Amino acid sequence: MTIDTFFDRLWADYVAMTPQAGQIKQTFEDQGESITNDHVAFRTLALEPIGLARLEQHVLELGYREFAPYEFTEKKLFAKGYTPPKPGYPRIFISELKVHDLSPAAAKILTRIAGQIEASRVNQADVMWAGTLWEPISVAEYELLQAESEYAAWFASIGLRPNHFTISINDLKKTTSVEAVLKVVEGLGLAVNTSGGRVKGSPEVLLEQGSTLADVMPIQFAGGEVREIPTCYYEFAKRYPAADGELFQGFVAASADKIFESTDSREKK
Repeated sequence: MTIDTFFDRLWADYVAMTPQAGQIKQTFEDQGESITNDHVAFRTLALEPIGLARLEQHVLELGYREFAPYEFTEKKLFAKGYTPPKPGYPRIFISELKVHDLSPAAAKILTRIAGQIEASRVNQADVMWAGTLWEPISVAEYELLQAESEYAAWFASIGLRPNHFTISINDLKKTTSVEAVLKVVEGLGLAVNTSGGRVKGSPEVLLEQGSTLADVMPIQFAGGEVREIPTCYYEFAKRYPAADGELFQGFVAASADKIFESTDSREKK
């Protein structure tokens, strides 16, 4: 699979789960902007056969290179960033939930769904947008996971797919700050993530970020029960030059910690 096909397929899956992304992208394009994707992010579980070490092979095969690891102690996450093989392609961010750091009840649910995945299926690149490769969890299980880890509840119900794409503000000509982009987004009637402030990060840490709150859509749970839950969101990033004069390529853990909350339940917001 070529890198262009990979991202085309990712975008098609993502925008189907995140209609607001298509609306936001079109709005900026109507203003004469050309949209560049700063990075794409994925979520998974630290369990076989879908742990980060397995999924990153698809990224590495596209020519990506590991940039840096990140720890999110409070959210029980480990993550890695990856830089593209050539300019013009987005960075990639993959995180995994440390399942065995959760309660036995939560870990049992997640271990069960991971156990339903055929290991051979994970060897195919399209696993990155495969969705739920397991039987639906129940609403009661979703609520149990959600009470302990919004990330766990999101993954168990939404599955393997791009969690968010990110507009590169560095490549916008007219709307050149995170706050200005957020105002355009709010002008469309969409909500933004204010956890940790509207704008996360600063020029001092070489990265500023903001995001929408995730779209919400009906998802079917076990027994045919349907519940509207958060799906995916759109992020916006502005990078600053590092000491070598090149734009900072990594991520800021403190900011990413708050960006994760873009998929938290609306009740919490």
